[in-house]
Amino acid sequence: MALFKTFGAAVFGIDAHLVQVEVHLTPHGGESQPIVTMVGLPDAAVRESRERIRAAITNCGYLFPNQRVTVNLAPADLRKEGSGFDLPIAVGVLGAMGDIRNRHVPDTLFVGELSLDGQVRPVKGALSMALKARESGQARMILPRDNAPEAAVVSGVATYPVDSLADVIALLERDTLPAPFTVDTNALLATPTDGSADFRDIRGQLHVRRAIEVACAGGHNILMIGPPGSGKTMLARRIPTVLPPLTFEEALDVTRIHSVAGLTQGQGMVCERPFRNPHVTVSDAGLIGGGATPRPGEVSLSHHGVLFLDELPEFDRNALEVLRQPLEDGKVTISRAAMSLTFPARFMLAAAMNPCPCGFFNDPTRECKCTPVQIQRYVAKISGPLLDRIDIHVNVPAVRFQELVSDVPGEDSATIRARVIRAREIQLGRFKARDNAKPTVFCNAHMPPRALRRYCQLDAAGSRMLETAIARLGLSARAYDRILKVSRTIADLEGATGIAAHHVAEAIQYRSLDRSYWQ
Repeated sequence: MALFKTFGAAVFGIDAHLVQVEVHLTPHGGESQPIVTMVGLPDAAVRESRERIRAAITNCGYLFPNQRVTVNLAPADLRKEGSGFDLPIAVGVLGAMGDIRNRHVPDTLFVGELSLDGQVRPVKGALSMALKARESGQARMILPRDNAPEAAVVSGVATYPVDSLADVIALLERDTLPAPFTVDTNALLATPTDGSADFRDIRGQLHVRRAIEVACAGGHNILMIGPPGSGKTMLARRIPTVLPPLTFEEALDVTRIHSVAGLTQGQGMVCERPFRNPHVTVSDAGLIGGGATPRPGEVSLSHHGVLFLDELPEFDRNALEVLRQPLEDGKVTISRAAMSLTFPARFMLAAAMNPCPCGFFNDPTRECKCTPVQIQRYVAKISGPLLDRIDIHVNVPAVRFQELVSDVPGEDSATIRARVIRAREIQLGRFKARDNAKPTVFCNAHMPPRALRRYCQLDAAGSRMLETAIARLGLSARAYDRILKVSRTIADLEGATGIAAHHVAEAIQYRSLDRSYWQ
């Protein structure tokens, strides 16, 4: 009779939980085949690992015990899913047989899926597991080679990549372990972008470029309305090129989400701000996240980046309405009978739409063939509460021929980005200066009400102007708050200490466009 213990990890949402794998061997009643029993709420993928582990151990030259093998995954009330438990169970079986010494096992986290020939395949959520290993005091982590770059960004845990079960056994048999695998996070974050998209490619549309600069400087949501071919999509795809680079903490958050979704593709960290562009056929679960075991949706995959919704009215209305919570709270809570999980979703929404079904309403050169009822029905697909949560609405007219053939390039992304970074630094210093602590607010769009009253005070002229706009346009209290935030951002771009009347005027004109369509 033998008992051997190893450690694995289970991922729920974007957080990992440490799982102790206990393997117990007892003689059976003379059966010709070994009997493997798994307890501890394993799902189908975990139960199927019995056959994979048996074949992997045999093909690596070891004997699978012809006994009753009981595998317990503790804690027993936590559901275990996925194929990442193959490696810790296989190590437990070999340890119970006496084929592995117990010297390095107690403080090691094992992660990996086994193939029938003993190769170790990558799994999802390796970064979350590495963070949990550090939190739980594990000294090292043995995992597939493809997962090593993302796990190695976590300091305090030695990362050992392996290719096969035989590599794991050879590693554990060593008296002194080799140097762990490391990555240079500073070099990763400093990796330049490909530069294929740049604002210098844009001809004309100066007022739209200005609106995008304001939106990026303050993290504001933006809606672009214009006819087909006016450049809305081209402009939106260049938004990430003027956003500030990711900090290490932001990159870690983004990588955790992409790791759980299986989108890291072997790279150590996601070092560029995400740009997600889901198709109009996306479901509400695909947009927000969901499933029997909830997985991150497009809003979470856009965390610290941009979610671009092209042809906004063509999206299912239910899918659009579920955007309200993440736009307001910066997170998504998905509740199921068995669990409730929260995913981060602090993103910048960029949306584009035509003004009518044919796309040429108010176009000076093309005739609109839509009736007023059709136009009203089309724009009414975007509800007032959702529109209220979009800070900036800007008209994108068709580009004139003279601008298209002009040889004068537009302002490049690097120049715009420098101004955006300066404005963000002002905001970061403002929110950090109060308590000299790590800020929880990084840009004006996310200011809580108390900070809004503190930093967005208007002079008499600006207050009168805003009062008149609210009375004439029928703006809501939420729109009032967002005008103040946009005004603060415009002032920050100028380096102004206070908010002047012309800052308020520019912010108001970014809110007035929608009233011409939605009235």
